[in-house]
Amino acid sequence: MAPLVLGISALYHDSAAALVEGDVILAAAQEERFTRRKGDWRFPTAAIDYCLSQLPQGGELAGVAYYENPAVKSQRLVTEALSNAPRGALLWTSTLSSLHALSAELPASLLDLVGDPARIHFTSHHASHAASAFHPSPFTEAAVLVADGVGESVTTSIWSASPEGLVPLREIHYPHSLGLLYSAFTQLCGFRVNSGEYKLMGLAPFGKPKYADTILDNLIDLRPDGSFALDVSFFGFRTTMSTITSRLCHLFSMSGPRHEADPILQQHMDLAASIQAVLEESMLRLARTAIQLTGHQDLCLAGGVALNCVANGRIEREVTGRGRLWTQPAAGDAGGALGAALLVSRSLDSPDGLGRGGPEPTAAGRSGTDAMLGSLLGPEIHRDDIRAALDELGLRYEEPDAAAGGPTLVQAVAAALADGQLVGHVDGRMEYGPRALGNRSILADPRPSTMRAGVNRRIKFREGWRPFAPVVLDEDADALFESASSPYMLTTTRFLDEHFSETGGATRGGPATRLDGVNAAFPAVTHVDGSARVQVMASTDTRRLASILREFRSLTGCPLLLNTSFNVRGEPIVCGARDAIDCFLDTHLDVLAIGPFLVRKADQSPQFAHRVGRRRFDAD
Repeated sequence: MAPLVLGISALYHDSAAALVEGDVILAAAQEERFTRRKGDWRFPTAAIDYCLSQLPQGGELAGVAYYENPAVKSQRLVTEALSNAPRGALLWTSTLSSLHALSAELPASLLDLVGDPARIHFTSHHASHAASAFHPSPFTEAAVLVADGVGESVTTSIWSASPEGLVPLREIHYPHSLGLLYSAFTQLCGFRVNSGEYKLMGLAPFGKPKYADTILDNLIDLRPDGSFALDVSFFGFRTTMSTITSRLCHLFSMSGPRHEADPILQQHMDLAASIQAVLEESMLRLARTAIQLTGHQDLCLAGGVALNCVANGRIEREVTGRGRLWTQPAAGDAGGALGAALLVSRSLDSPDGLGRGGPEPTAAGRSGTDAMLGSLLGPEIHRDDIRAALDELGLRYEEPDAAAGGPTLVQAVAAALADGQLVGHVDGRMEYGPRALGNRSILADPRPSTMRAGVNRRIKFREGWRPFAPVVLDEDADALFESASSPYMLTTTRFLDEHFSETGGATRGGPATRLDGVNAAFPAVTHVDGSARVQVMASTDTRRLASILREFRSLTGCPLLLNTSFNVRGEPIVCGARDAIDCFLDTHLDVLAIGPFLVRKADQSPQFAHRVGRRRFDAD
């Protein structure tokens, strides 16, 4: 039997656990999904419990893998505090807390899991990312690029990957970080660091990169090979709880960062466009260097920066050429748990203990697809648990597939969507990573011009301009998009010209006003520049979402659906039955398809009416 290894990431943000048996991934989930605390950074007790519940009968953990080296990280934290004293005094409390967690709490928690210090393993942060990107990928050899905020001390790394293992080739160290640079502009534009980077990316197409040269001339020395250095005097992350300084604000003639409740001005849109352009150029250069250094045509990405799907799309179109791009769906810190588990499992199973000469990658991971199982690695809600939750609340529901002569659940959902209704969809195992891929999703017709703003405001309770992703079967993708291949919503592409026209769009006003003027065949999933973050499903996919897509296409002629995560602003994606039911009742969703059951809002007694729309959030 291949070694069973539990991987853990924790104590910074997006903590998670993953269970592997050799190179086979058995389970993986983020702690936030269980605790309902968005971005939960704490030791992932609930996620670990779930993963351990998936141990094969009679199986025992061969080891526990933590996704970074606490000693190296502690050394960096101490060195940073001493070198910046006394200016960094505001960080001393959090530094001491981190040191205690790394030196005392973490070892005790890990020891509780296995009882033997010899079975506790520490990997490096970037090695964990690199392993999470390569080992589940469809490639037998590849270049690997990792970019994030910071691990122990590395912020950017390039690796050569082959069946012999991962070999580091280049590194950039803290405080020089693309992730921290992008986060500074996230804060400058009024969004929350480690939460609002998606918003900044979505805001960028509304602006012009008029400040890109200012950024390149003052903030980052970007070299032809993609290596870079920041002028750290413009940033606050070394000495304060803020990523920005007054000097950074003054560089752009701003008195301070935008407050979240303030309107988004043209300057904020231009700042977003400018930092996005700089990030894209940086990642393009790094990707080219990774391919040149390794001699491999295929490229793998991981690290939080790899969740920038616009940059990923450009890399796929402009860099990989004859090669292919594969990005770890849980590219952020959560994915480090999986990478650590895979590294240690291979190490335990290899003759020299170094992770080389270990098990050959699984057939599923080398047959043209990958070994991520669609990233559907979280818990499944069982029929009896769903029924019990529905009955406890006194909800009226039906089980279409059990009824003779009536429409199936797939037909009923497709008909509701064709009628303009909004559907919460829960089926099978929960997604691992930040994207809802159909199993914990909100679905809608992408054609009505009012759908985007309606779902944003009435369901998600967030800014009306935020873009949504379309989901499409691969057999229909080429007729709609310039290029679309990612099953994980990890690259952005453009609609073909016949489905989008740049004429007719508003050029002034806020983002929502400009989107209202977009001339598109599918306005709910078309961004202001004609782009979309597409999820492509294989025509052979047997999941219920694929069947709903086919049925909706048959009813309407439309081959797309709007697919967004089943949650509201400020909360994680739903996990259990009660999470989904509560979100359904508290929002303006019309239908809930959960397991084999169908719940219609219109069928419920008046006692539930007061719950609709009661949730409101000032921040996420």
